[in-house]
This record gives sequence, C-alpha cells and structure tokens, in this order.
Amino acid sequence: MNLFSVLEHSARRFPDRGAIYQGSTKIRSYAELHQRALALSTALRHLFPAGARIAVASENRPEIVELMFGIWAAGMVFVPLNYKLHAKEMAHIIGDARASMVFASPRLAGDLSGVLEAGSCRLATIGQNTYAELFAAAPEPPATTTPETLAWLFYTSGTTGRPKGAMLSHRNLMAMTICHLADIEHLDENASQIHAAPMSHGSGLYIPAYMSRGARQVIPASGAFEPDEFLALCNTHPSCGAFLAPTMVQRLRMEAEKSGLRPKNLRCIVYGGGPMYIDEIKKSLALFGPIFAQIYGQGEIPMTISGLRQEDHIHAGDGILGSVGFPRSGVEVRIVNKQGEPLPTGEIGEIICRSDSVMSGYWGKPDETAQALRDGWLYTGDMGMLDETGFLTLRDRSKDVVISGGSNIYPREVEEALLSHPDVAEACVVGQPDAEWGEIVVAFVVANPGKSPSAESLSAHCLESIARFKRPKRYIFIDSLPKNSYGKVLKRELREQLK
Repeated sequence: MNLFSVLEHSARRFPDRGAIYQGSTKIRSYAELHQRALALSTALRHLFPAGARIAVASENRPEIVELMFGIWAAGMVFVPLNYKLHAKEMAHIIGDARASMVFASPRLAGDLSGVLEAGSCRLATIGQNTYAELFAAAPEPPATTTPETLAWLFYTSGTTGRPKGAMLSHRNLMAMTICHLADIEHLDENASQIHAAPMSHGSGLYIPAYMSRGARQVIPASGAFEPDEFLALCNTHPSCGAFLAPTMVQRLRMEAEKSGLRPKNLRCIVYGGGPMYIDEIKKSLALFGPIFAQIYGQGEIPMTISGLRQEDHIHAGDGILGSVGFPRSGVEVRIVNKQGEPLPTGEIGEIICRSDSVMSGYWGKPDETAQALRDGWLYTGDMGMLDETGFLTLRDRSKDVVISGGSNIYPREVEEALLSHPDVAEACVVGQPDAEWGEIVVAFVVANPGKSPSAESLSAHCLESIARFKRPKRYIFIDSLPKNSYGKVLKRELREQLK
C-alpha cells in the first residue's frame, strides 16, 4: 500500500481532467501530475535512501501537491512545516526529523538558509533552477512500500510546547481517507477542494480523499484565506468543499453579509481545529444553509475521532451543535478515569480512542510514545463526556493549549520567550475566550525589581524566537503569580481574573 496509488488510479481514469488549479487557471492535468510526481520520485531515489525525510516549507502553492505524491512514490516521508512558524522553529523541526532535503518557497528560502546548520541537509527553492532540474529525470515506477511504511511526520506539540513528530503510516492515512469519504463528504470527479487553510496540516490532509475521486485541487492565488477570494472561487469552480477553522467560518459569513455575495457552488465546509461557538454556527447555517460538517481529531489521529455530518446540523439543538459529534467509522472512543478505567455515560474523563488511523508513535520519543499509546489506545489528553446517544462533548483541555484561529499555541514556549527578556522575572500564559479568534493569548508578567517592560518591547522580543501568531495579544502586569504550596502557578486563578 502506498498513497501514491490514489493519484495513479485517478490518472488512469481521468488523464485529461484538471488536477491542480491556481485561482481559475489550470496548472496540471492528472496525467501531467502523475508524470511529474514519478519524475521527482526518481530523482529523490537517486539522491537519498528509502525512508528519508523530506521537508516542505511553503505557503499554499500548487507545487505542494506534486511534492507530496512524489515523496510518497519515492518511499520517503513527507514532513510539511507550518509556514507561519519562525525560521528558527522550522529549523528545529528539520533538525529533529533529520531531514535530508527541504523544499522551501521563495518567500521562506532566504530565512531558512540563514538558520539551517551548514551541511545538515539540502535546500531547494520551489520553482527555481534546482527544483526544475529534479523533474527532468526519466520517470521510473514507484518504490515498493508496506502499509506500515512511514508516510507523514505530522509535527504537533505536547504540554511542554516541544515539537513532536506524530508518525503516520500509509495505512494510517488511508484509513483517515476512507473514513472521510464514508462519513463526511461524498465526492466524485466534479468536486473541487479549495485550500484556504494551510496545506501543511488541516487542509492538506484531505488531498488524498479528493485525489482518489479524480477531483480538483484549487489553491487560491493569494496562497491564503481571503474571504472575498474564497467566495469568488466558489462561483468559478464546481461543487466546492473546504476545511476551515471556526474563525475562518466567521470571517466568511461576515464578508458574505457585507458584500451580498452568495457562493452558488459551495457544497461543504468542514470545520474543526478549535471551538465553534453555538451562536456562530447558527448564524452561518442561516446564511449558507446546511453545508457544514464538523470534525474532531488530533495530529496523532488526524481528523478522525468524531464528527457531525451535514445532516446532523439540520434542526439540531444546542446540545448537538455544542458537541463534537459521534465516533467516526472504524473508531472506538471511550471516556476513562485517571486509572484508565471506563466511566459511565454522562461522566467527564479523558478521551481515549483506537483505530487504524492512530499514529504508531512520536518520532524519536519513546517515553512520550509510551505515555500516549497504552494497550492499543491513544490517550488524547482532552477531557469530555459521552451522552446516552453517543454524542461526544469536550469539557476541557488538560494540556492548557490555547487554540487561536485554529492554530495550537503552547503556553510554555511563549513563556520561555518572555522569560528570556532581561526585564521579566516571571511569566504565565493562558487563553482568554474571544469571539473572533476562539481564544487569544494573554500573558501575566512579573517584572524584575526596578524594571517596567512595555507590551510593545515584549512583543518585539518575542518576534526574535517565536512566530508572530503566537505572541500575546494582551499583557497584564502583576506583582506576583498565584501559586500553591508546591510552587505551581494556579492558572485557574489567573483565568478567573479575565472574566
């Protein structure tokens, strides 16, 4: 089994159909994409051994699709990087993965070249000479792989904020793909996937499902989410679907209300990656109709723990709209106590799950793997409850992760950035509910004696080591942090101050 097969099958069935579009322009047919992926595969196999990790650092671009399938055809591992990260953060992931090569967009290549360790890996700029030369190789058949062969290193973070690579095999990703087609979207060759969310994670995970049906991949010309552009694309391409974070859904609704534009070909929006407020989904349903589906998952079991179908949103009460749906096809979900014992219906505990889409472990981190995977079950670290009908509701996140605009922000790394400022004695970061972003990052800061750091100076300091989107949006300067008898900061008390 190799995910390259989904491209191969569609290229045989629909060789002349458009596979990749940028805006309204067709970039590649299925036949062309198939041949380019094989050519890249051949070039990579002449350079690196099977199993080599190949990183991709880019905003949304058409080339990501051919890179993804070329890497898989070579029997190598796709390692996409969130393009919003700081170059130093990307370099850390590249080093952790021990990547043999990095493909970077022109916008990111310069910054990466300045922080990558000399001789650690090759760097090729997408669309330029070295990149083009790799596609000149005479295509050879794809490499032989097994279902357990590693296909994707999905970098997430734990409670410490240190990046961890969830190891996803071809079997994991194929199970995810089949689950999506069974539960969420019924696709055919006339469908279009609009990549408004980052292709490095949320949106990119749906590429195999659309590819398996001979559908088209549509990358906005902006390479990002612009609500007016998205609405226009839904009037250009047929039967459009997309993955959007809840904050993006809200922005789309507000743009449609302001402009009066109504996307005539918008078939389905899958939302997830953060909390969707009940009031917002009701407003969006009223405006766009029952086009919404919800997914709940993690990088360790991508997109496939639970979900709400489009039909589940019709005439749904607040209890259903406020849930994260029911367990997905082929996925078992339990609620357990601290000892791992199942809890009765209606009681809150940790959500655990098992299925063929669960990762095999964390790259190079056996201790973290043993903690997350126990007796065949993935311990998610999220708290929730199942009701008598099987609907799953999230109650709290045990990891203190701040989810802002669909992106996970880990307090520890923001705190470390703040603590490296010479005027800061202590810092604690929490999330504050926000109608636009889902949550915003709030930093409680204790200054060193005689010092008075400003919010502006702290924000500028953070930019030297972490991504812009992780910076606190609000700073609260206090004399001391509340702590228990063991010296642990009581984040609960800090959150209370925000109410």
